[in-house]
Amino acid sequence: MLAISATVGLLAALIPIAVLADDTTATQAAGVAADTVWVIVAACFVMFMQAGFAMLEVGFSRMKNVGTVVAKVITNLSVSSIAYWGVGFGLAFGAGGAFALIGGSGFFPTFSPGSSMDLPAIAASTVPAAGKWFFEFVFCAVSLAIVWGTMLERTKFIVYILFGVPFAAFIYPLISHQLFGGGFLMATLGSQDFAGSTVVHLTGATAGLAGLLLLGARIGKYERGRSNAIPGHNMPLAQLGVLILWFGWFGFNPGSTLNATNLHFADVVVVTNLAAAGGAVAALVTVYLITKTMDVGMIGNGAIAALVAITAPSGYVEPWAGIVIGAVAGVIVVVGVLALDRVLDDPVGALPAHGMAGIWGTLSCGLFTTPALAKFNGVGQGGLFYTGSFHQLGAQAIAVGASFVTVFVLSYGLFWIIKKTVGLRVSAGEEMEGLDISEHGMWGY
Repeated sequence: MLAISATVGLLAALIPIAVLADDTTATQAAGVAADTVWVIVAACFVMFMQAGFAMLEVGFSRMKNVGTVVAKVITNLSVSSIAYWGVGFGLAFGAGGAFALIGGSGFFPTFSPGSSMDLPAIAASTVPAAGKWFFEFVFCAVSLAIVWGTMLERTKFIVYILFGVPFAAFIYPLISHQLFGGGFLMATLGSQDFAGSTVVHLTGATAGLAGLLLLGARIGKYERGRSNAIPGHNMPLAQLGVLILWFGWFGFNPGSTLNATNLHFADVVVVTNLAAAGGAVAALVTVYLITKTMDVGMIGNGAIAALVAITAPSGYVEPWAGIVIGAVAGVIVVVGVLALDRVLDDPVGALPAHGMAGIWGTLSCGLFTTPALAKFNGVGQGGLFYTGSFHQLGAQAIAVGASFVTVFVLSYGLFWIIKKTVGLRVSAGEEMEGLDISEHGMWGY
């Protein structure tokens, strides 16, 4: 009888423990599911940004070149998807790379239920590897889309493929590994780039600059010793593109938490939106003070530049800092567009909006990062305005310089090879006729 009583007592004690264990397991499973759904939804937001780039570039192009824009967007999304799946993701996030320069595993992943991938830099997230791949891929696709804004209306269609594949397979992953994937800049130097002001935007703009320098300006842009306006044909479409991009950024920055359960993504949403608002207002005021007009394109570019700038610090700064960072970016993009237009034919203003603003956003981490959020994210230190130290600002400057030089050299070399083999631009006759007819044999409208 005593033995039976002891057994019953033991079972009575163990049953609550078993129930608690089941509850804990269920809670953990629910957390994994929530994280995974959030990251996939955020990635879909970012993928929808391709529609934003398409509308923006269509609006800033002439009617004879609109069909080639959408064909380019779909083609680049497709070829970069395959290249990033096969090689790029492993180089960006795989373990076992050389000297913290590049990843070294995870190539051609199967993502099968029994398989596993060693992704040390993003291992803290409970999202399955397939979900992480999709999220990181759409970032790569955005960076590639940025490249072509500088080269509209005169580029051979084949160039998009010949450059897009190695960009997605190697150039972009090289920078991504450094600042997202646990490379030297992130792990050793402590450079901060929460969602990609440098990794995505400066990388794309720098590659675009390299291509533009080899490609040259559109016919008629620089004649009689001055810069001539070549206006786009549809500002409403261009601004629709801006709004789509703004919407997509709510996946871009908040999704970079790779986590839904700690709720930090909600703070990132607020900071991102306030920055965009500050940039649009600042651009409106700046362009009016300089030109006495409220330029529609500049207002939209102000919002984009602010979103680019806040991408790096969005997970590190407080809301008020988001407004300041965005407003400064709005001023930068207006001044940058007006200055660069004298010497470089950049139809959509990609160099100021993604390049200059990307640099500013990355550097701003060294000023505005709060020590608490630096500790929370586990990268770097607080910014100058909180710590009085220039350490983080220096780490940010090194990241910008190293990324710019690396991407420019690799991209310039690749574009130079393409130029010397198949050529970069269409003939003068084809450019005058329009790329919709000369490259695709049909009108866009």
